[in-house]
Amino acid sequence: MGFALFSPSKEISFSSLESISQNTNSKHVFPKTFSRLGELNREERGDGVVKKGSVSSHLVRGHLEGSFVGKKQLKEPSTKLDFVRTLLIDNYDSYTYNIYQELSVINGLPPVVVRNDEWSWEEVCHYLYEEKLFDNIVISPGPGSPTCAADIGICLKLLLECTDIPILGVCLGHQALGYVHGARIIHAPEPIHGRLSDVEHNACELFNGIPSGQNSGFKVVRYHSLVIDPSSLPKDLIPIAWTSSHETIPFLDGFEGQGDLNTLAKSLSTKLENGLHRHPAKSQELRTRDILMGIMHCSRPHYGLQFHPESVATYHGRQIFKNFAEITKDHWSQLQSSSDSMRDFYRSARMQVSAVNQLFQEVARNKPLMNGFDNLKHAGLCNLMKSPPHSRFAKYLKLKWRKLDCSANQVGGSGSIFSELFGSHRAENTFWLDSSSTEMNRARFSFIGGKGGPLWKQVTFRLSNKSCSNTTSSHGGYLSVGDSDGSVTNTYLQEGFFDFLNQELESICYDAADFNGLPFDFYGGYIGYIGYNLKVECGASLNRHESSTPDACLFFADNLVVIDHHCDDVYVMSLHDDNMGTTSWMDEIEQKVLGMKPHRPTKPLSVASADVSPTQGFSAEKSRQQYIADVEECQKFIRDGESYELCLTTQMRRSVGELHSLALYLEMREKNPAPYAAWLSFPRENLCICCSSPERFLRLDRDGVVEAKPIKGTVARGASPEADELLKQRLQYSEKDQAENLMIVDLLRNDLGRVCEPGSMHVPHLMEVESYTTVHTMVSTIRGQKRPDTSAVDCVRAAFPGGSMTGAPKLRSMEILDSLETSSRGVYSGCIGYFSYNQTFDLNIVIRSVVIHEGEASIGAGGAITALSNPADEYEEMVLKTRAPTKAVVEYQSSILSIDDET
Repeated sequence: MGFALFSPSKEISFSSLESISQNTNSKHVFPKTFSRLGELNREERGDGVVKKGSVSSHLVRGHLEGSFVGKKQLKEPSTKLDFVRTLLIDNYDSYTYNIYQELSVINGLPPVVVRNDEWSWEEVCHYLYEEKLFDNIVISPGPGSPTCAADIGICLKLLLECTDIPILGVCLGHQALGYVHGARIIHAPEPIHGRLSDVEHNACELFNGIPSGQNSGFKVVRYHSLVIDPSSLPKDLIPIAWTSSHETIPFLDGFEGQGDLNTLAKSLSTKLENGLHRHPAKSQELRTRDILMGIMHCSRPHYGLQFHPESVATYHGRQIFKNFAEITKDHWSQLQSSSDSMRDFYRSARMQVSAVNQLFQEVARNKPLMNGFDNLKHAGLCNLMKSPPHSRFAKYLKLKWRKLDCSANQVGGSGSIFSELFGSHRAENTFWLDSSSTEMNRARFSFIGGKGGPLWKQVTFRLSNKSCSNTTSSHGGYLSVGDSDGSVTNTYLQEGFFDFLNQELESICYDAADFNGLPFDFYGGYIGYIGYNLKVECGASLNRHESSTPDACLFFADNLVVIDHHCDDVYVMSLHDDNMGTTSWMDEIEQKVLGMKPHRPTKPLSVASADVSPTQGFSAEKSRQQYIADVEECQKFIRDGESYELCLTTQMRRSVGELHSLALYLEMREKNPAPYAAWLSFPRENLCICCSSPERFLRLDRDGVVEAKPIKGTVARGASPEADELLKQRLQYSEKDQAENLMIVDLLRNDLGRVCEPGSMHVPHLMEVESYTTVHTMVSTIRGQKRPDTSAVDCVRAAFPGGSMTGAPKLRSMEILDSLETSSRGVYSGCIGYFSYNQTFDLNIVIRSVVIHEGEASIGAGGAITALSNPADEYEEMVLKTRAPTKAVVEYQSSILSIDDET
């Protein structure tokens, strides 16, 4: 299969057992109520109906306490393991860390994650049979096919040779189990990604306590294009689960008909029958319409599942992992009872407890702060790494602030404040993180500022050309730093920009008491954008296209104004590197704001929308025919199992000359306000960014809570209230859009699961529709608690670029997209926001934006391509997303021309 990914560096991921077992005072952001699908208490099921609510991986604190020593162990029979040590093989997938999160709590011990090409067979044998470090193996999902050696790595040999070790294969791992024993791997009747099916099973141990059959409540999420041909199953493999219907089930089921709004009120709940439905075991002769969903070996403790038990929308997925842990415990207990000489596992495992704990703790103490994730270099399990060097220029910063004695609306709102304070000279070297849409509590604060303070600087980073080579994977590049006096220094960063940013933030010392009483989390620090091409610092193999704009450009802001839109308050603040810092800047700004007369901001010039075409003067990078052909090419990759979802994009461009960029932004924010809008001006780079993004990429607050809010699913607003409501409900109940959204939710759970505490990941809002001026969008929210051994930059690096702009599995998908797209995305698809000096951050996804660089305006747009996509519809959705920004540019320039003609 094409696009085999070989990371030039290796990855082994560990979690500190000490931090899990001893962190009893940490705050937990997940609900105590069990609310994962299919796992509600009987008391929470009203009349057999599970009510829609928070969808959560409910790994509650009690599961972690005493995982390694304590009361629970005393209650276990002496012949059973007290914990389970899992080797988790990662097939370069984007859902592996969802499995990791589940196993960390269920097993009482975090699994060791190893890429499928990371260890030699000799190393595997050493750790499994000589060191006896693992009790079972889980083989992750992944892109491609088990028939391709590059896709499956060492997994086939594990399945063949490790006959006495329990193994669970998921999706690709399931197919590998079939293939290694002689079954054929074929295309499924249709690719199924992010969609649900009812499953029937034979009541074997893996499905203990789980209902079976259609309408039983056992619904599973599927992500696959290939399947095991059930007619080719050898006698050694037994079918244990299969689909109970050839039809898939929408996650939210309720839309019927085209025009009758009364039919839209169907319940979103799923009915569960009282008790468990048991069906007799089937023979290996399955109905022709059945898709094989599970197999087991007749004599080895090896199991395979075609569906994804780790998905947030799979019912009873947690129970499956618990059952596998019990199977593992029973297996070693029986082996020990029947033969004391056979691997002597139980006694060895008891002896290994302290050694394993010590090993994990040593790794946690000595590893770098998650430096690069996929670029961590490990020679083996015991090859410990040194901590990154701290900056030689460690500095102590002191914050001074005050709340002004006026309301923002008294002086015209944030637009008037920005224009008055920073709008002169075309607002050069200024920033404005602009919550121009605050409806439904989507956003609350705006941050504005410009050049001037003694600590102010601009950092600009460009990747070296090596990162765009087809033969070299490099994330080094050139850093330029300019200060407020105009002096510029240039250096080469061998380890890349994220490493530099992490060290900068780590070098800052501060007193948290300085910002007590402030309702927001940005108190000064870095503010700007990170471009899409920095994906090479986050695991991507290379960039095929070089960006014309810098790959990252940020100010260090030491003076800023903050507007609280909820309370209508205005704050000014200033950072200093000693206690003697003056308040002269705050005094000056306070006088200017208090001196502003109450007025409405001047309405930007515009012309009637009917007078101009929305895309007049813009040239599309790809024709309609070529874009549709690219969509069809994406679907070929999906059918072959190379990806579940591909977020294909393109660009539109127009020459604008000496455009007044701030005036254009004011026009955009009035006509298309957005919660994560932004204005950035970098005159040294001849670059301005006018962003109307409705999407949050990632946020980390002062309590250590990480949040993502991906958007997947977009439809235009209707011409009438009735038509608008109909379009909104169609989006809500569209199986295609639900599948797109679910895939990205599971992807971001995975990304954040790499840096968050086991048990803290949850999804408080799943597939909710939000309405904006021109579109309805489907939005989900994912949250977790950051681990104390990870930094703010680590969190961003774990999830960048945002999964809603790549697809899944992320690494393979980005490689495919690079081969189809004909230019760099540049700023588009990256993120804009801040990194506060106290290591909080808030970043958007750069969409619905106009990037003005060297006299040209560019607008990126695209959409998620799935097996259900209609190529022509995907083209129309891409054009829809460009309509608001292109229209703003065209109307603004037309208004200027109209005024020139009149004068």
